[in-house]
Amino acid sequence: MKNTKNADISNIYRLDGQVPIMKAIPFGLQHILAMFVANLTPISAGGLKQAEIAILLQNAMFVAGIATLIQLYPVWKIGSRLPIVMGVSFTFVTVLSTVAANYGYPAVVGAVMIGGIMEGTLGLLAKYWKKIISPIVAASVVTAIGFSLFTVGTRSFGGGYSDDFGSAQNLILGTITLLVCLIWNIKAKGYWKQLSVLAGLIVGYIVAVFMGKVDLSVIFSGGIISFPKIMPYAPEFNPGAIFSVAIIFLVSAAETIGDTTAMVSGGLDRDITTEEISGSLACDGYASVFSSCLGCPPVTSFSQNVGLINMTKVVNRFTIMTGAVCMILAGLLPPVGNFFASLPDSVLGGCTIMMFGTILTSGIQMIAKAGFTQRNITIAALSLSIGIGFTTASEIGIWHIFPEILQSVFSANVVAVVFVMAIILNLILPKDMEIKHIQ
Repeated sequence: MKNTKNADISNIYRLDGQVPIMKAIPFGLQHILAMFVANLTPISAGGLKQAEIAILLQNAMFVAGIATLIQLYPVWKIGSRLPIVMGVSFTFVTVLSTVAANYGYPAVVGAVMIGGIMEGTLGLLAKYWKKIISPIVAASVVTAIGFSLFTVGTRSFGGGYSDDFGSAQNLILGTITLLVCLIWNIKAKGYWKQLSVLAGLIVGYIVAVFMGKVDLSVIFSGGIISFPKIMPYAPEFNPGAIFSVAIIFLVSAAETIGDTTAMVSGGLDRDITTEEISGSLACDGYASVFSSCLGCPPVTSFSQNVGLINMTKVVNRFTIMTGAVCMILAGLLPPVGNFFASLPDSVLGGCTIMMFGTILTSGIQMIAKAGFTQRNITIAALSLSIGIGFTTASEIGIWHIFPEILQSVFSANVVAVVFVMAIILNLILPKDMEIKHIQ
């Protein structure tokens, strides 16, 4: 590292610049811990045997680390050069579970491979279609992402998808973690203040150990070192599977545009460029192709980490890179991965519930920055009201007359509905909708 002499902790608030390695690692670790459990959870939804899941969990850690490095330090035009943390996407869980059940897991691998190539190529061609993503469209999508994460934070706070969801133990653990984050944020000075999430995670983990919520016996269950398994499944290319997965890749692309825009707006305080959108989508797609070669679902940008950046303003690429390296090590050293994976959901929920709120407020700020013209108000109001209202669990039956493929894409995905509605309204509404006052 030739710039080590110029390493300064103040560089954590700058995109570029060296940070002392031992001071950078805690910030990178904070990012990895914030997304680690969510990165592994989708792997367990594919209906595979436990031995197969163990291999894919290890591969998922390795893939997420490599994909994050490419976002930070692009290869050609693939990567945004932004502090975007990548991980296995929840967005695909439903459709991939259906594909696996109907066609087998090799068809999942083949569909992800083709869908990734499609999204990556779409990203490289972003300059030809980026204009339809106007500031008010992007702002509406970011706001929708914030809303969609509220239930994710609540689910984690209550203990995740476990039998004791909402138990007193889980709620106490989540509350302790949240209080540590808040108190640290209030009392800490200087750059230490930005480590409130890490402080909450550490204290919460220790409390969880004493509460018997952590099984330390699994830490060394996978051996000491293990290399990722290349092509654990030979891909099969089923047209029905490819079509279904390709549609969800478009939804994932919308989420990536929203995440990247929110990160640039909240973390760097500027508008996103076409090159950054192009690079982030290209990385999303082509990294998903690499992910499929390791038998894993697609990877995408993680909203958890966008929320963390919006809250701490720590945007330094070198700092986030240390976290990506930790993720790669977790994929090569099972004890490291097992330790990270043992983090209880309630601890994670206590830290993330406030982070997710910052994404919503970033969306509101972006709407205000776009301007409260009659046209913008109409786009934001209608897209959000339909998107949130039509995907609320209690009202999901409103989709029952639509084809099953549309139901699987839109019925429970507020971001997808808001994105489509905002795009349509942006294309069809007249440019001048201002109310003319009668003289």
